[in-house]
This record gives sequence, structure tokens and C-alpha cells, in this order.
Amino acid sequence: MARLIIKNDGIQSQTLELRLGVNHIGRDVECDFTIDHPSVSALHCDVVLTNEGVMVRDRGSTNGTFINGEAVTEAWLRAGQTLQMGQVELLVENTDAIIAIPEYERDRPRPPIMGADGVPLCPRHTQVPVAYKCTHCAEVMCGRCVRLLRHKGGAPLFLCPYCSHKCERIGGNEKVKSKSILETVKMRLVHLASQFRMKK
Repeated sequence: MARLIIKNDGIQSQTLELRLGVNHIGRDVECDFTIDHPSVSALHCDVVLTNEGVMVRDRGSTNGTFINGEAVTEAWLRAGQTLQMGQVELLVENTDAIIAIPEYERDRPRPPIMGADGVPLCPRHTQVPVAYKCTHCAEVMCGRCVRLLRHKGGAPLFLCPYCSHKCERIGGNEKVKSKSILETVKMRLVHLASQFRMKK
């Protein structure tokens, strides 16, 4: 990660590990990085870390902000340069922004259950035989689980509900059926009846 190192002796925090976004630097304890030196203003400057690099922006400081001895109000920093705030000098050691995206693991369903006749059953619909397998993550599923994408004038495409890759048909004669209005209403009534019984 981008880092500034204070060259002056006698200042407590010698290393400034910049955070993504705006870093307020100054003498005030409310700043992200406090430099306790009389030549540094309460809010001396902002050092902005982005994926494009590091920019310094003077905040109207009394004694000015300098890069390699030249006064600046706003400028990009490069590794190896000296950033000066008042009489405090900082070495720009690194200007890299490391953006780590954490891995997100989705809850995976249990493996298929084997039916009495040796036919694998869907992990989510345990009474229905497996009919599809994902070509990417190897997940197996029934026709109720698979996502159906219809192209106008083309063959339907079956997609995995977990990784959205193509699924291929395996075994069984189950077909993907869209639920009728009557089936939808029936399912809703059964659900409401079960909720009513639970409240009693």
C-alpha cells in the first residue's frame, strides 16, 4: 500500500500508511495522520489515494506544501520524491494502491440423494430426479431449479442458478414446465393455510 516516511527525527509516527480515499494530514488530533510540529498547520494538506495514484492537495497551510523543493497547491506524487509540509520532510516510498476484493462463497446445496431405484434426486427437491448438470461448477439439479432462457427463434438455454453457466441435460425424462396460474394460486393457498395453522 502507498506509504510516506517522515525523515525528521523526534516525530513519533514515522510511517504513514495511506488509506484509500482522502487522508487528512496536519497538526490537529482530528486528522487521519497527526504530525506534531509547529511548522505544520492544523489541517495542512490532503493526500488522496486512488487506483490511479497519489495526489497531494494543500489546504491553505501557513508554511506551504512542497514536492522536491517546489511549492504546490495540487500535484501527483511519485515514488522517490520528497513531500515537505512546513519544515517536515516525508519520503514518498510507494504510491501503489492495493485493492483486495474478498472472495465470496455462496452456500452450496448438499450433494444429491440417491433414490430407492438408484436414481440421484435433486438436493433441493428430494422427490424429483436430477435432470441437469452445470458444465462449469458440476452442480446437479432438477428442472425446477434450472433457469430457462428463451431466445426468440432459437433453442432454449438452460442456466445454472449458482454460477449462471450452461447446464446440460442428463438422464431422466423430466421436462421444464412453467407453472400455470392455477398451480401458482394453489401453492399460495397451501402456504397461507399452513401459516394460519401455525398461528393457532
